[in-house]
Amino acid sequence: MIPLLETPLIGFIVVTVFLAFGASWMMGQALASTWRPIWQPFLYGGLLGLADRFLNFALFEGRLLSPSGFLINSVLIILVALIAYRMTQARMMVRQYPWLYARAGLFGWREIGGGS
Repeated sequence: MIPLLETPLIGFIVVTVFLAFGASWMMGQALASTWRPIWQPFLYGGLLGLADRFLNFALFEGRLLSPSGFLINSVLIILVALIAYRMTQARMMVRQYPWLYARAGLFGWREIGGGS
């Protein structure tokens, strides 16, 4: 049992790491690829955190009403979603506007040329 999360370690690995982080990664990519605003991964990440908390409770006898477990898992889920969101957004900007932008690292892009 992880004391702060109030969830067994196997439950954290299976539900949070594999299921919730995978869903969060796909959520971040989907939100960025449809040009959604940056606040939406926070909203959907919180909802995914609620689902994660319930699955830990239902499958691995974790505590359902654990504020610390919900907060920590939700923050991690949102962080994964934001990373996927930014990487997808950078890839799309360079792919959609190749005459304006060039890739600048994993998360960014830069303008090509000096402009006007």
